[in-house]
Amino acid sequence: MAKVDEKKRIVVMVVTSTLTHNTGKTNIARVAKLVSVLSDLKNAGNEIVLVSSGAVGIGAAKLGFAKKPTTTKGLQASAAVGQCELMFLYDKMFSEYGVVVSQLLFTADTLVNDEEKGHLLDTFNQLLEYDSLPIVNENDSVYVEELLNGDNDCLSANVAALIDADLLILLTDTDGLYDDNPSENENAKLIPQVDRITDDIFEIAGDAGEKGTGGFATKIKAAKIATDAGIPVIIMNGEKPTSIYKVLDGQSIGTYFSAKGE
Repeated sequence: MAKVDEKKRIVVMVVTSTLTHNTGKTNIARVAKLVSVLSDLKNAGNEIVLVSSGAVGIGAAKLGFAKKPTTTKGLQASAAVGQCELMFLYDKMFSEYGVVVSQLLFTADTLVNDEEKGHLLDTFNQLLEYDSLPIVNENDSVYVEELLNGDNDCLSANVAALIDADLLILLTDTDGLYDDNPSENENAKLIPQVDRITDDIFEIAGDAGEKGTGGFATKIKAAKIATDAGIPVIIMNGEKPTSIYKVLDGQSIGTYFSAKGE
C-alpha cells in the first residue's frame, strides 16, 4: 500500500450504517469518535471535508418510524428532518474541539453546470481558507435521485475531484473489497490493493448493507471517478474511526485504490 502520510486535503465519506445503530437511531459514541479523529487531523494541519449520509435514517427515527418510509415523499420529508438533526449533532460535537463546521447541500446538476460548479468550488476553497470543516450532502428534499439510488459515494468522489483532494476515504460497513461476498463465503479474502479498476472489479462488488441504499458497486464507481482524477481512494470499515490514523501512517487498512498514473 502506498504511503499516504503526507496527504493534506482529505475527503471523508461516511455511510448511514456507520452513524446509526440497528434501531435506526444515532450511534452517538461512534459519531463522537469520528468527530474527534477528524478534529485531530485538522489540528495536525490537514484540510478535511466530510460527506455525510444519514439524514434520512436519522430523520425517520426522530419521526418515530421503525423503518425508513417507502414512498419518495416520505423519504424527502425524513431527509428534511434528519438533516437538521444531523447538522445539530455535528455542530455540537465539533464545537467541543473548537472546529467551525459549515453545510453544503447541492444536487448533481450543480456539478455539470459550469457556472454553478465554479461558485461551489469558490465556496469550498474559501471555507477551507477560513479553517472551517465543510459537511456535504445531496439536497435530498429537492433531488430524489440519490434518495432512490444511494449515490453519496459518487458525490464524494466528484467533490474530491472538484477540490483537487489528495485522498478520498470511504467509511462503510465492510472491511473493504473482497474477492467474493463475505456474508455468503467464509473463505472470501479481502483485496488489499487495486491498481486498476477493471470490469472484473465491478463484477465482484457486493450489495449494500441493510441500512444503506447504494451497493458496493457504487463505491467502486466512486473509486474510479476519483482515481481517474488522480486521487487515491481507501474503502474501509467505519466501525473504528481511529483506524484512519493507521491509514495516514501508511498501514494496510481496507482496500487501497491507486490513483491513475501512481
